[in-house]
Amino acid sequence: MDDRARALDAAQRSATEFLGTLDARPVWPRADLDEMIAAFGGPVPETGADPADVIEELARLADPGLVAIPGGRFFGFVIGATQPAALAADWLVSAWDQNSGSSLLTPATVAIERVAGKWMLELLDLPADASVGFVTGGQIANFSCLAAARTKVLARAGWNLAENGMRSAPPLRLVIGADRHGSIDRAARYLGIGRAQMTVVDADDQGRMLPEALSAALEGQEGPLIVCLQAGEVHTGAFDDFERLIPIARSHGAWVHVDGAFGLWAAASDDLRSLTAGMADADSWATDAHKTLNVPYDCGMAIVRDPAHSIAAFRTGGDYLIYSGLDPWDVTPELSRRARGVPAWAAIRSLGRTGVAQLVDRLHAHALTMAEGLATIPGVEVLNDVVYTQVMFRLGTDQATRDLGGAILAEGTSAMTGAEWRGRAVLRCSMSSWATTDDDIARAVEAIRRLVA
Repeated sequence: MDDRARALDAAQRSATEFLGTLDARPVWPRADLDEMIAAFGGPVPETGADPADVIEELARLADPGLVAIPGGRFFGFVIGATQPAALAADWLVSAWDQNSGSSLLTPATVAIERVAGKWMLELLDLPADASVGFVTGGQIANFSCLAAARTKVLARAGWNLAENGMRSAPPLRLVIGADRHGSIDRAARYLGIGRAQMTVVDADDQGRMLPEALSAALEGQEGPLIVCLQAGEVHTGAFDDFERLIPIARSHGAWVHVDGAFGLWAAASDDLRSLTAGMADADSWATDAHKTLNVPYDCGMAIVRDPAHSIAAFRTGGDYLIYSGLDPWDVTPELSRRARGVPAWAAIRSLGRTGVAQLVDRLHAHALTMAEGLATIPGVEVLNDVVYTQVMFRLGTDQATRDLGGAILAEGTSAMTGAEWRGRAVLRCSMSSWATTDDDIARAVEAIRRLVA
């Protein structure tokens, strides 16, 4: 017990010291993978070490390779920081060490997750009796929802997937937007749905699926059908027109899934809720709380309108397992797992409905401020309509844009990541952190202004 206490004390000190450096340290890491392997590597130690010393060594060696994601100037990918209550709750989750698949085995953590899920459905204005499965992230949330969809649409066609498997099953069509996130294709591959079974629908210049193109794509479609829509395109932040698209899909008997890894949270804001109009009419939704809600990794949510469809896809058997109604392992791919929904409960409890809305609004406001600042820099072109939290920009040529991206990371004031949009190199800036301030935006813009000059 003394070893445990001293190790925890060392971890607390090291964590506090790291968080205290965020304002001044370079956002991008100062060491690469090979340097980190060299620092931690070598043969297996012949003898052990004091647990507290191990933690201090771990923190010291890792420091040059750490990214300042918890700070206010990490704008890369779509990665949130961690709210204080969520961070502390995550420490408790590790200390409690609860295997949170069964409500009979771990009633406290399952109850906390169930309440967190209920609160999320309220905040996102989704059906109150939907199932919420806490999974590792947006990728497995999409997989879990599409697994439920696959089981259901095949059942409608008279095919029992659990009994007969996929061989000789009725042909299934997956209809996707031209600018969907790659996790949709990956989830489809996990589920045995190949590219030949996918229909790609054209999108507009912001990445929104075109309703008339969806109508044309579904014309004459028969048999099992899944249509994937999007809340928050990863480059532009644009939202599909759910009010027009979902009825089109419904008229062809499709299951409608919405990938909303960061965009679903717009429904929590009075000012941004219109972006999600009609979204609640879908059959499933995927989101990720580490993004907009700012809880620690890993905390994705697979939300399915009718829990029976999740159960049909995931419930397992076992003569030693205990079932008590709707348990976490009934609606997700995992049996053993940590209580990843507990930090989500803590985040919502600390913010309340008003605080969640203010967080979403603040992220949007920061995106607008960033876009306005970038637009004042000669040679910089902002490419998207900033409707949510994403800003996409470039210089006049692809090479100049890529050079600027590398220079931003090397200079260290902020982190932004490159991509390609409509065949051209771009830089993406995602507002995802509760810790970002107006000063952080100003510092980032001025650093880019210097680099461009």
